[in-house]
Amino acid sequence: MSAAAIETGRRVLRQAAGALEQQAAALGPDFARAVDLLAAARGRIICTGIGKSGHVARKIAATFASTGAPASFVHANEASHGDLGMISREDVILALSKSGENRELADVLAYSRRFEIPLIALTAARDSALGRTADVVLELATAAEATGEVNAPTTSTTLQIALGDALAVALLERRGFTAGDFRTFHPGGKLGAQLRTVADLMHAGEDIPLVAPDAPMSEALLVMTEKRFGCVGVLGADGRLAGVLTDGDLRRHMAGLMDRTAGQVMTPGPNKVVGPRQLASEALALMTDPPPAVNVLFVLDDDRPVGILHVHDLLRAGVM
Repeated sequence: MSAAAIETGRRVLRQAAGALEQQAAALGPDFARAVDLLAAARGRIICTGIGKSGHVARKIAATFASTGAPASFVHANEASHGDLGMISREDVILALSKSGENRELADVLAYSRRFEIPLIALTAARDSALGRTADVVLELATAAEATGEVNAPTTSTTLQIALGDALAVALLERRGFTAGDFRTFHPGGKLGAQLRTVADLMHAGEDIPLVAPDAPMSEALLVMTEKRFGCVGVLGADGRLAGVLTDGDLRRHMAGLMDRTAGQVMTPGPNKVVGPRQLASEALALMTDPPPAVNVLFVLDDDRPVGILHVHDLLRAGVM
């Protein structure tokens, strides 16, 4: 029985993958027109549908909203009982229905035409009531549902979700939406942590362990101990970071160590540094890859140290 279940799962996934390839190949000018309508909207993107298409429409609305395009879900049935008032003339409607003939959509369609609200149809039937009413039709690829004769929505809803994602990404790129913008809408959880910037987590000001190149090693060791980062930066006369002094440098210069200066013992020009506006996830990647891994990064702005970041700061923030 387990082998049969696995084979069924593989069949369904392969069928969906084939349908997605077919959908991608069929994408054309209508998709570009749909993105144009979405980008031109001065209000919100109203996603609507009924049944399984309604669930997909809710998901697509959430994706639009999280990527900087104001969007709301309006249940097609509730629209007929007052929720049409949630749709304004500044909006654009994205209506989902495989058949395009759901009677629950009739009031939404009539409302869109009455107030000249742009309407994008996502349907398998271009010559349906929905398809004929819409300004733009995104037609689903012709593909059988994975359930066979039962005909429950499976492949078709996969295509709807994928087309919704494609619209959201195309709109995101059209608007120049950045990872920093994305962080604004995702402040919580691990994703939010990874999208925080280095400046959000770094230690700054007097917390940065710094000494001059001519500082005696006794002073450098004192600063290293007090600041507790396991290293000290060596600051050049021009205010730029000339090098870094680490435990490894101390071991390599053990003989006569206390007779030397910080500039004589340091490793010049560290190759692993980070900027304050970089993402915390980028700092983590820099710490760990490529080798050798490091626990601390100096934060530089125009080659001048403005902070220091420890791997423990990333752990506490939930980045790892």
